[in-house]
Amino acid sequence: QVHLVESGGGSVQAGGSLRLSCAASDLNYFMAWFRQVPGKEREGVVGLTKPGRTITADSVKGRFTISKDNAKNTLYLQIDSLIPEDTAMYYCAADHWVVLSRVLDSTAYSFWGQGTQVTVSS
Repeated sequence: QVHLVESGGGSVQAGGSLRLSCAASDLNYFMAWFRQVPGKEREGVVGLTKPGRTITADSVKGRFTISKDNAKNTLYLQIDSLIPEDTAMYYCAADHWVVLSRVLDSTAYSFWGQGTQVTVSS
C-alpha cells in the first residue's frame, strides 16, 4: 500500500502557474493526477506509467506537465497558463498496474491522496 499526500494548491490569477506536489511513501507505481469539480466526475489530466511514459489529456496538453523526483519520493504536476476552468480539487493516485488505455481512468487506481484545492480567478 502507498500513502499519498498532495500539497501546493492555492488561489491564483488566470495566466499564472502552480506546481502541485504529491509526497509518496513509494514511487514504484503507475501514478496520475486527477481533478474534480463538485457535481462532476473525476477527470484524469496526466498519468505516468512505471516505464516512464506520460499520458496527457487533450484538454490540458501544452499546459500540464507531470514529473517525479525519485530522491524525494515526490510526484509533481506543473500547471502553466492557468484558466478559471482549471479550478478544481486535484488528486494524486497510484496503483501497482494500470493498462495503458486506462491511465486517465479514475476507476483504475486503488490509492488516493486527500487532494489539494486549486482556485483560478479571472
